[in-house]
Amino acid sequence: MIRIVLLGPPGSGKGTQASALEKRRGVPHIASGDLLRANVRDSTALGRKVKPYMDRGELVPDELILDMMADRLSQPDAQQGYVLDGFPRTVKQAEALEERLRALSQDLDAVVYLKVPEAEILRRLGGRRTCPHCNAVYHVDTMPPKREGICDKCGATLVQRDDEKPAVIRKRLEVYSAQTQPLLDYYQARGLLREIDGMIGVDNVIREIETIVAAAQAAV
Repeated sequence: MIRIVLLGPPGSGKGTQASALEKRRGVPHIASGDLLRANVRDSTALGRKVKPYMDRGELVPDELILDMMADRLSQPDAQQGYVLDGFPRTVKQAEALEERLRALSQDLDAVVYLKVPEAEILRRLGGRRTCPHCNAVYHVDTMPPKREGICDKCGATLVQRDDEKPAVIRKRLEVYSAQTQPLLDYYQARGLLREIDGMIGVDNVIREIETIVAAAQAAV
């Protein structure tokens, strides 16, 4: 069992590490961004409300995120643990999560912050290309498609998401820094925050996360 929060700016590698932990630990990787994008893609009532915020690179209001995450965390597969990716993003969200866990007599094992320089984030996110049909993701430098601009899996024309264009990325980073620093302070004060250099490579990062979780669980 593992209950962990992965924090870090957009493009810091939270999704990659969360997916790896999902496979290794058998608990769901719950990504607020993926849930939001699915709602936007399916044009749900929530999706229509959050799309303007996402297009501008702004954080989605807490009340919308909390409703969505409360529903996801109540599902059966999350009862034995989870890896939260992109949630919480504000102190209000963290307090709501803590209240929910307290009611269930549960605690987080750790909150891991992946630290990555802004220039690297701009390179990572700015080079991403996504298939609008099958949602496959590529990168112009590190994982290009076999044919430039064409999805290997379904042959659709790849696109650059609005929230991964340079001006919007910079806006997202500004918003993240301003609104998330208090969250880091919140978890630091509770003795849960651990920082990892997000530039040391995927395998090394996952090993450090596993070490942090093991130490936290052994201390209980």
